[in-house]
Amino acid sequence: MSAHCSGSQADVSPGTERKTVAIVGPPNAGKSTLFNLLTGMRQKVANFPGVTVEHHTGLARLSNGREIDVIDLPGVYSLEPRSEDERVTRDALFGQIEGIPKPDAVLLILDSTNLGRHLMLAASVLSLGVPVLVALNMADDLRSRGGAVDVQQLSAQLGAPAILIAASKGEGIEEIRRFLAGQFPTPTPVQLPVLQDVPRCREWSARIGSKSGYQAPAPPVWTRRLDSVFLHPIGGPLVFLAVVIAVFQAMFTGAKPLMDATDAMVNGSGAWIASHLPESWWRDLIIEGIWGGVGKVIIFLPQILLLFAFIGVLEDSGYLARAALIADRTMARAGLQGKSFIPLLSAYACAVPAIMATRTIENKRDRIATILIAPFMTCSARLPVYTLIIAAFIPAQPFYAQTLALLGLYIIGFAAAVITARLLKSSILKSDHTPFLLEMPPYRWPTMRSIGLRLYDRAQAFLYRAGTVILAVAIVLWVLLHVPLKDGKAPPIEQSVAGTLGRAAEPAIQPLGFNWKIGIGLISSIAAREVIVGALATIYGIEGGSVDETAESKSLQTALQKDLSPAGAVALLIFFAFAMQCMSTLAVVRRETGSWRWPVVQFAYMSVLAYVGGLVAYRIALVVWPA
Repeated sequence: MSAHCSGSQADVSPGTERKTVAIVGPPNAGKSTLFNLLTGMRQKVANFPGVTVEHHTGLARLSNGREIDVIDLPGVYSLEPRSEDERVTRDALFGQIEGIPKPDAVLLILDSTNLGRHLMLAASVLSLGVPVLVALNMADDLRSRGGAVDVQQLSAQLGAPAILIAASKGEGIEEIRRFLAGQFPTPTPVQLPVLQDVPRCREWSARIGSKSGYQAPAPPVWTRRLDSVFLHPIGGPLVFLAVVIAVFQAMFTGAKPLMDATDAMVNGSGAWIASHLPESWWRDLIIEGIWGGVGKVIIFLPQILLLFAFIGVLEDSGYLARAALIADRTMARAGLQGKSFIPLLSAYACAVPAIMATRTIENKRDRIATILIAPFMTCSARLPVYTLIIAAFIPAQPFYAQTLALLGLYIIGFAAAVITARLLKSSILKSDHTPFLLEMPPYRWPTMRSIGLRLYDRAQAFLYRAGTVILAVAIVLWVLLHVPLKDGKAPPIEQSVAGTLGRAAEPAIQPLGFNWKIGIGLISSIAAREVIVGALATIYGIEGGSVDETAESKSLQTALQKDLSPAGAVALLIFFAFAMQCMSTLAVVRRETGSWRWPVVQFAYMSVLAYVGGLVAYRIALVVWPA
């Protein structure tokens, strides 16, 4: 099959309309690094219309004053889709997704150290007939490990321009910008294999590589040495456990100064605002509702960002790909495959993108099972709750006590996910095991720019959530705590609408050691887990009545210690480890599965498990800490 010409050149000179360029490439080829270099902070994350597959879009500003829309598409090995991600990439390139223009050109990013395998994707992309620039990434690795390729010969063989780049170091970026700023060259027709003929595609790739003088680089010495440790059947899991413990310990010790500084800033700004506002109901709303509710959640931002920083370092270094291979053994025992590990790992940040990431799983039953267990993984929304309760009830000395408590909660959530997956895969979602294939990237030093942009995105998402969902719940809760008015004054908290709801729920939650105030928090946290922190801060702030008292950084912990027994604290931790308290997650599950059946079953199952787990934990804890 020959490539079709586009028929015209796509001019991006001043005065013409803005063009769209798609970045396409296999996973781990460096697409996101290049995208970040081209767009910087001028980017956003969105879902394709009608589907929940995530993509990045951004603006690349060129030297001629023009701007290019850049789309970072999901990584693929071919345009013959086996998974939802691959289907979306193909449809986007063919202009078959509503609201997404067909790309005027394609930046095809291939890993120069794995060119023999990655050239198969080039055949698919070149057959589109649009202008293509083939960027061979990781040129520094290729050279340092004794590899070579004649890019001029490769360009002649492919009928499209080809360049060597090292996106992590900025090498070759100016050549890409010049390509974007000039006229997109019309591709030269070349003979391409029929795409469905895999053997012919492999022969084509090998022939193109041979005629281009491609010499595969030698495997890095350090990669072999490190893999002998990290992939060892016994040593590998032990190293992974040690890494996890180190991350959790750093989250408690490393984030504490920043959390204290954020707490002081929130309290100081709240006190300053209170001193400059006249006595009024809206002053109380701002101080007690917004600053007392939203502010107490923002305090945990440094800890959450520290977790994302560690995950980013481990991912960009190439270690997490090894962790996925190790996890494949555990996944197989649960009836899943190694591809489930990546979505489950991302669920430690948030279940919503984790559920989207399941679209890389070809087996539909494996995919649904992964969707149903993803919310068991300890997401960042649980961290504020865990940290608050652990800090209030577990002493900081010995120094590892709080770390072990947090690690235990992560293990409990993971164990619940594995057991649930085993139940599902041995019954209603039973299917044959699918082999796990994963291309191991070489170990690399993460770049500060890449980690910084990732933290910027996560901070932006967290603050957006705090400024929307948490803010809305805080305002509604404050109002419900002040009505119905009696003689023009707010009633006692327990007689307010919110208090009435909490007291109505108290008989059901009292066996877990919870009172009506915790009940209000649990009801409000259905919108989002971390809302309970702001809700309790608002309740105890109103109850305290004094601005100075609510400004004390330890006041919420102290109030919890008075209202919640140690056994009740254990029950609350276990409850949050299992409960499905996130409306956004339920909505995404509904969209992914196509009906309300699975999210309803998921919510009911996790709620029952949370209640029973909390009840059992409370009874056991009473033996250790009698009421």
